[in-house]
Amino acid sequence: MPAFKRPASGRTGLNTSSRGLKKCNTVPQLRIFKASRFMSSLPAQDIRLREARAPFKFNSSAYLLRIGWQKANNLGELLEALHTCPEESIFQHTFLTLQEHHFFRTGFSNDFAHWAYADCNEVALAEWLAGVDVRAFTSVAELRERLVEVVSSYLAAHPQAGHRPALKPFYFCASDSVIVPTPFEARNVDQFLQALGQIGVHCVHHHFIEARLRLKLRTNDFSVWLEEDAGLSQAAARLNRIDIYTATLEDVRRQIIRIVESTLR
Repeated sequence: MPAFKRPASGRTGLNTSSRGLKKCNTVPQLRIFKASRFMSSLPAQDIRLREARAPFKFNSSAYLLRIGWQKANNLGELLEALHTCPEESIFQHTFLTLQEHHFFRTGFSNDFAHWAYADCNEVALAEWLAGVDVRAFTSVAELRERLVEVVSSYLAAHPQAGHRPALKPFYFCASDSVIVPTPFEARNVDQFLQALGQIGVHCVHHHFIEARLRLKLRTNDFSVWLEEDAGLSQAAARLNRIDIYTATLEDVRRQIIRIVESTLR
């Protein structure tokens, strides 16, 4: 199992691995629908304080960076390495770079796009790679296929670019991840909102962006809990529409709080 995959979930009593999720999916849709209708008919204060079906435990992630053995001196070699590099490398240069991008707000949101622009001077390819949205993928394998498709298509149209030496090589790195529990736990929506205002942005990234790889769905831990345990399906759906590329993680945090608060009014 790749090192980046999370054995721990953000929720107690429900495993967010594919096995645990399969169990969750056996809940009839009618039951969830009725729960949502019941919750929406309650006064806002009652919804805030009503105990959820299961508490939400806030976790974060820590990473130990490793430099891999693969490197690319040109775009042709990059394409070859994309086929064979470990999944942890794809994760490092996309999902984790996106997390760093939220702090610095410079350059592109993944390392492949930045290298194509800064060291290969291939602006069109850089923009194409930057347009690969990690939210559209529920596995690193799917993301790898898309990156390979983009670079392959570009080199087919610009074959001379594949052999042109880059200013600097691209070194493939990877990360070993460790789940870091936090002291925050929410047993109702009010506690959830309070905790959201206090957790670190790494915790936001863990539950809101990386969660897609654990859940194997185009959603996040917060939305799953809000819909299935707190009965706020409308808020859960709106959270999934937050643009993680035009907002910092702090902005994402504020938007989540604002969306949930507005649902309670």
